[in-house]
Amino acid sequence: MTARAPSHTPPPGPPQSPPPGPAKALPKTVVLVGLMGAGKSAIGRRLAARLHLPFVDADTEIEAAAGCTIAEIFARDGEAVFRSVERKIIARLLTEQPVHILATGGGAFMDPETRAMIRRHGLSVWLRAELDVLLARTARRTHRPLLNAGDPKEILQKLMTARYPVYTEADLTVISDERPPEATVEQVLDALEAHFGIALRQGGHHHHRHHAAHPSDKH
Repeated sequence: MTARAPSHTPPPGPPQSPPPGPAKALPKTVVLVGLMGAGKSAIGRRLAARLHLPFVDADTEIEAAAGCTIAEIFARDGEAVFRSVERKIIARLLTEQPVHILATGGGAFMDPETRAMIRRHGLSVWLRAELDVLLARTARRTHRPLLNAGDPKEILQKLMTARYPVYTEADLTVISDERPPEATVEQVLDALEAHFGIALRQGGHHHHRHHAAHPSDKH
């Protein structure tokens, strides 16, 4: 009886290298802040995909926990109750979930406790957009309770006046303009790499092509 050679024996040698992923792991959760229409979800999803991380939308988590929409919480319980729920959900996401990309509602960063929690446990990135960009992006949507109450341009202008001074407290600021989301994602990655001093992208030499057109002086 002849002995059979064992099948599927791996050849000796060094272990196979893992498939390409991010060059370095992100040290902490990145929290995107900004007004409605700034692109937090669009940029956040693409950023998460580039970094092989989960994308979490705080508003979606709030609605899941409350069992109703944010508009319903506002109408039924008022903004103070909503901010309290939002504060708890964001705190839970920052302290109990692994590193991820977190998009927050426009008013979340205005709450001092939420802001302190984000500063302690995450890295905040303000996606700063000008009024015309915000108007163009929000004009197509009808689920914005704040914008359904009057002239959207006037409301957005008031929100910018009230919120932009607080948004400047974010750790990083990236301009979100009319260019494709991928261009803004590259800017966010540049800012994160510079802040943490690590390479988050593999091979990365293609991404600097956007810099020549970077409107750094556009405020």
